[in-house]
Amino acid sequence: MFKAKRMIGALRPLLLAGVATLALSACASNRGQLANTDYAGLSAAESHAQLGQLTARYRANPKDRAVVIHYAAALRAAGQPQQAAAALEQAIPHHPGDVAISVAYAKALTAAGRFDQSIEVLRNVIEPDAPDWNALLVLGATLDQTGRHEEARQVYVQASVIAPGEASIETNLGLSYAMTNDLVAAEKHLRRAVQMRGANSQTRQNLALVVGLQGRFDESRAIYAAELPPDQVEANMAYVRALLTQQNRWDLIEKG
Repeated sequence: MFKAKRMIGALRPLLLAGVATLALSACASNRGQLANTDYAGLSAAESHAQLGQLTARYRANPKDRAVVIHYAAALRAAGQPQQAAAALEQAIPHHPGDVAISVAYAKALTAAGRFDQSIEVLRNVIEPDAPDWNALLVLGATLDQTGRHEEARQVYVQASVIAPGEASIETNLGLSYAMTNDLVAAEKHLRRAVQMRGANSQTRQNLALVVGLQGRFDESRAIYAAELPPDQVEANMAYVRALLTQQNRWDLIEKG
């Protein structure tokens, strides 16, 4: 059987990577997203360059709404979620009631392992009559990381009603099932996700991971190979095999 804590640890970065891009301007439907704040897929050199540029922009105007959101996202991608949270804490008083900044702050808190704080921020910003689906998505990811998977899935379903056909919602739903070793359900949702609006390379790599965890290595490698250079494909396959070894699943796969 899967070691639940190990699987949660392995999938935590993927949950937040799958969270939808934050809107940088008020938009009731959440459709008017002006720019991508996902820096997780960049190479080390690209990430360093982007962070350097954003650091300069932030220092020049730390109150700028768009700049601080991008700066915090780049910091999270660079493994500095506490610094990201601190930057957003400085900006929040200048933008009271701003949903995008609050959600960005919650993402930084979750990435830093400050789950209770993140949930409190999100509960305060989610309006019962018109919830923001980005906020719901981050709430679901945070609940998943605290082991509250059933609650998380209910939140994802609520988000999918508000924003049907969004790959990020279906992706996180799939990863939620993967965390509890329901790999068949996980694969079903991830296969849906790759066909949806907003699906990207990370979405397809998540599918490859879940396929590989079921022992279908050739299929998993083929999905990875369509997205990554050969050395990264082999590194990812080694990671899949390492997870299987840690979770003592080889006998189950051989029998299945």
